Amino acid sequence: MATAAATISAPGKLPEAKAVDGFLAVALVAVLAVCVRAIWFTPVDAMLGAAQKIFYVHVPAAILGLYVACSLLAISSILYLWLKDERLDRLAEASAEIGLLFMGIVLATGPVWARTSWGTWWVWEARITSTLFLWLLVLGYLVLRGAVESPENRARLSAVMGSLAALLVPFIHLTVKLFRGMHPGPVVLKPERPSLPPEMLATFLMALAAFVLLFFALLRVRFRWATLRDARAALEAA
Repeated sequence: MATAAATISAPGKLPEAKAVDGFLAVALVAVLAVCVRAIWFTPVDAMLGAAQKIFYVHVPAAILGLYVACSLLAISSILYLWLKDERLDRLAEASAEIGLLFMGIVLATGPVWARTSWGTWWVWEARITSTLFLWLLVLGYLVLRGAVESPENRARLSAVMGSLAALLVPFIHLTVKLFRGMHPGPVVLKPERPSLPPEMLATFLMALAAFVLLFFALLRVRFRWATLRDARAALEAA
């Protein structure tokens, strides 16, 4: 905490802030470049048409929002209950906010793709419904954090709620095998070879790499902001 407090007043820490901003700028440029490649330089799917290009945003956002962000949220929350380390609480909070953003992208792009492929904007099937439920759970987690004033109680109660993500993430992954629905099975993340032509697979891997950069750039910025916020609150309390 002393290090974070020093960051507020020490001018020597300003270059670090610029480095973080630079990392985020690179990530944004990478995402933009992948979108350009997907729209203009990647073949159109013969069956799904141009709407299939949503795949290059929808699926990477799902991997980062559901699997990575919610797993970080759950693991950080469980470890906080054990170790009581404030950094774990801040990591859980940052993961929840970035995960909410990425899952929001999934829930926004999914209906657009579904309208073209299935003829309807929304279907109450297992994977879509459980993803919406997880999004609401993470939203409730953030609302809870804003409703509890005591830092210790806020961190403890939030950790209990954040731990529930550990149960939902594997369930969402298995929904396409456990339940019948319109949502397709894995295309890339499956035991066999990915069922994508080489050009589409290359674009997808680039999109995934770009979204990974964006995710960790946003996570780093959000975690650093939480560290400075807590340090400032500690100074004001002192």
